[in-house]
Amino acid sequence: MDRHDPRHPRNWPIHLGFFLLRGFSVLPLSLAMGLGRALGRLGMRLAPRRVCIVDTNLRLCFPDLSARERRRLRRAHFESMGMGLADVALAWWAEDTRLAAMARIHGAGHAREAFARGKGVIFLTAHFTSMEMSGRLLDWIGPMYALYRPQRNPLVEHLVSRYRARRVQGGVIPREQVRAMLRALRRGHGVWFAPDQNYGHKGSRFSPFFGIPAATNTATSRFAALSGAPVVPFVALRRAGGKGYDLYIEPALEGFPSGDPQADADRMNALFEGWIRRAPEQYLWGHRRFKDRPGKGDPSFYACSPGARNADDADSTRRT
Repeated sequence: MDRHDPRHPRNWPIHLGFFLLRGFSVLPLSLAMGLGRALGRLGMRLAPRRVCIVDTNLRLCFPDLSARERRRLRRAHFESMGMGLADVALAWWAEDTRLAAMARIHGAGHAREAFARGKGVIFLTAHFTSMEMSGRLLDWIGPMYALYRPQRNPLVEHLVSRYRARRVQGGVIPREQVRAMLRALRRGHGVWFAPDQNYGHKGSRFSPFFGIPAATNTATSRFAALSGAPVVPFVALRRAGGKGYDLYIEPALEGFPSGDPQADADRMNALFEGWIRRAPEQYLWGHRRFKDRPGKGDPSFYACSPGARNADDADSTRRT
């Protein structure tokens, strides 16, 4: 049997992982979120390199917080990551009637007004731990395509695409397939994606993110200019204690694109930063947001290796 065959024994752990993930969708919400928090804390202990990246980002973005406050935020973040597993399971497998009882959409009229223009809608968001849920909720408003980054493992890619597509009317589009995205917009559909991660210098501008220059993808401006589609910001935030979800849809951005990619990048980052400050633990801090630096000789912020010890924990040890 070929090792790429889904039935190959090497793929059994993947099938088991998806089976266990689906189990979140049948649990009571409070139990699913409690289990998620526990798994998040376990993950924090088992992934020292990821902890180092999170701590680096928190030190850079929240320099006014004390070391103790950042440790609390780090713990809350990993708990949020764990609860994100429940979000994924509910987004993929829960019935609409169940989700309707735990989610509220604010500003749906803004999305409908944007669809009414007849040029499709670019839905703009950032990488929050409940992002998978946001796509499911958006799909209640209009036909939606999700732009995503393909997985390296073929079986994981197949399963993720399959389950996402089941709950999104349009389907999924790999982020490299620009023509497919533009075709979807021309048909009047919505396309949602999150351009807040570091994709290198190409196609990016360095824009302040919490006061630090961050490589910011300018594809949103290009797509809006090519399609004429309005750009509608949105974010899904988990309620305190994981007791449900709120999807916030804002009015379409006026004067976007502006013709100045730098100004557009600055505007997007300011938008993301405002959301993050509302629920900082729910942002995806495990990504090396500042991996690329403006100058070739600029030192890296991330000196994270397996088993690396972070400065905040070292400071805590010295005090005890």
